[in-house]
Amino acid sequence: MPKLVEIKNLKKYFKTSRGMVHAVDGVTLDIKQGKTMGIVGESGCGKSTLGRILVHLEESTGGQIIFNNEDVTQLKKNDMKKFREHAQIIFQDPYSSLDPRYTVEDSIKESLMMSGKYNRAKALEKTQELMDLVGIAPRLRLAYPHELDGGRRQRVGIARALALDPEFIVCDEPVSALDVSIQAQILNLLKKLQQEQNLTYMFITHDLSVVKHISDDICVMYLGQLVETCSSKELFHRQYHPYTKALLSAIPSVNIRHKMNRIVLKGEITSPINPKPGCRFAARCNYACEKCHEPQKLMEVSPDHFVSCCRAKEINN
Repeated sequence: MPKLVEIKNLKKYFKTSRGMVHAVDGVTLDIKQGKTMGIVGESGCGKSTLGRILVHLEESTGGQIIFNNEDVTQLKKNDMKKFREHAQIIFQDPYSSLDPRYTVEDSIKESLMMSGKYNRAKALEKTQELMDLVGIAPRLRLAYPHELDGGRRQRVGIARALALDPEFIVCDEPVSALDVSIQAQILNLLKKLQQEQNLTYMFITHDLSVVKHISDDICVMYLGQLVETCSSKELFHRQYHPYTKALLSAIPSVNIRHKMNRIVLKGEITSPINPKPGCRFAARCNYACEKCHEPQKLMEVSPDHFVSCCRAKEINN
């Protein structure tokens, strides 16, 4: 399967009065064309920052982003417009991401007009096609965001992301602000669009039930770093990293045995400000040893299954 996006040692640091926050710190991964890469982890682990860097809403501190075999890490202004046609983002909150002064038609039409490829008549025609594609009724074309429910607002966001026929879309927790019944509709729509248009997704979420439903591959992040990556099927079959095990044990279940086996993490979360070398999960890990305070790297523990834990095989035997 060809790679559409290659991320190499990507970093993003934020300067604060207390020091440098290592929001994304040395992330390396590949996203296959036409597939969905799920990024999971608790709030503050850097997954949304990673997604924003990939579509150049944030500039990276270091590392490389290879898109379609081309380095797009440092794009100039003229090249950025062309890149926007290939990579888009769907935001978490469909209400705050839409301009309250714009109708549904205006929100979708704006990027078409700004691209310079459409006159007004063609842009309106394309807008109607996009509304139909994502399931927005024609009668809502002059409605404002406050007149729509969350599901319809997110459909507008999806239509807007699709306007310039991108190949790659970052889905930044696109269903977390929606009711459960609406979540299923949006997830099914995203899967349908992917099949029809050969789209490639990076799907960011903290909900493991959602990521299991939509992802082909999954990366688990903890405090700016990848701790485990493999196929979705493999991850839910067998986990090697203690943090991944704790995450999966926290999935709500009616099974009493599952509840009894829940892993409760103790200890303080390591600060992302000027972190020391070594595993950032060590302070909360029951298996931590002296080697855990040395720099950790992703290692292959089984075919296409990589884990950043020096004791991964030992504690899973």
